[in-house]
Amino acid sequence: MPDDGQVEKLPLVFRDDFARGADHWQPTDAAAWQVVDADGVRAYALSKQSAYKPPHRSPVNISLVRDVYVDDFTLTVRVRSTSRDYGHRDLCLFFGYQGPARFYYVHFGKQTDDHANQIFIVNDAPRTKISTETTPGTPWDDRWHELRIVRRASDGQIDVFFDDPKKPVMRAVDKTFRWGRIGVGSFDDTGEFADVRLYGRKVKPPE
Repeated sequence: MPDDGQVEKLPLVFRDDFARGADHWQPTDAAAWQVVDADGVRAYALSKQSAYKPPHRSPVNISLVRDVYVDDFTLTVRVRSTSRDYGHRDLCLFFGYQGPARFYYVHFGKQTDDHANQIFIVNDAPRTKISTETTPGTPWDDRWHELRIVRRASDGQIDVFFDDPKKPVMRAVDKTFRWGRIGVGSFDDTGEFADVRLYGRKVKPPE
């Protein structure tokens, strides 16, 4: 694994520490998000369930980076769950986003089942699990953690990491969406996101 999780040393194409707010982000429901100071960390906080209604069964709490499209990429985000503790306690990362009915996401859930703690695709239908490997669950607590996705569009490889940058906790192979936007959020729960770093190869979406 290259230093800082970069795929073939791709350039840094986006970084946000939220020191100047969240103007670079496009949420599904702006009322659910705010920039806060969290224990000395400037963070983008999802503070309540979004009012957004997706066209298919999929997460409702989504905020996407504006105007940045990538194919190969490494995305790293510091996160903290602020939800109550229960089996499906979750946060999510989004990628390959081409529209509200066409994207991938990683669901980091406290306990694994077919609808939690997996990699999913939304392809003009309710979310479908595509992960071939996962763990018994994401060990959420009230501390900060680092989430990472490494994606190779050429062969569809998707590797997901939780804290340890050398040991994937989920894996999948899928080439349905080879480019798209990235984002943060959750299915059901609240959380805080900080120090977003995206290394990648920028692409221009088709007209």
